[in-house]
Amino acid sequence: MRKIFILFFGMSMLFISAQQNADLKKELDQIMEVDQGYRKLYTSDTTPEKRNEILKNLNIDQEEFKKRGWEMVAEHDSLNIKTIERIISQYGYPGKTLVGEPTNQAAWYVIQHSTKIGKYLPLIKEAGKKKEIPFTWVAMMEDRYLMNENQEQIYGTQGRGEMTKDKNGKEVFVNFVWPVKDLQNVNKRRKEAGFDSTFEENVKNMFGPDFKYEPYTLKQVLELRNKNK
Repeated sequence: MRKIFILFFGMSMLFISAQQNADLKKELDQIMEVDQGYRKLYTSDTTPEKRNEILKNLNIDQEEFKKRGWEMVAEHDSLNIKTIERIISQYGYPGKTLVGEPTNQAAWYVIQHSTKIGKYLPLIKEAGKKKEIPFTWVAMMEDRYLMNENQEQIYGTQGRGEMTKDKNGKEVFVNFVWPVKDLQNVNKRRKEAGFDSTFEENVKNMFGPDFKYEPYTLKQVLELRNKNK
């Protein structure tokens, strides 16, 4: 029978399985805080007060962030993936059994935000089969990989924006959902994968309630890129 240790902190209780690695959990929690903290700085619903709080917690200088924000994000992403690769080489995927929830999402975030999805997607799929992570995370990473490879996505989780040119040659920014394979059955696939939202609801979540979805083909999205070259 698995032992459970109960630690008391004030009025709250923290349950730690004897199989879990507390030091690794702490390291991954810190990585996830940085990864998600930087991205919350760019989220439209993050209030100025919350943004200042994140900057303070992550020890980020406001002026430096204004000058080189995404450059700083890329630097931390590069450092984080190196750490995650070291952890994976030692433990395999740090999933629910090893570090608990929600810490089991930390490595997923870092890989999802890296250029190494193709390398680690098989590992992510295996972690999903073993229920170390939810299968919805597997689906999102597979869609991201397919998008990066200029292929149709399966579950309709990925959208993006591109600078392009309109018919008058003026530069415009266009948001769109990456092309979906067999679009008429996407909600069936999403339900089987465990998503609790429909494709249509997810589109609104990505781009806002006023976004008008227009299905693009692969040819069309590649043309959008080429117009800006």
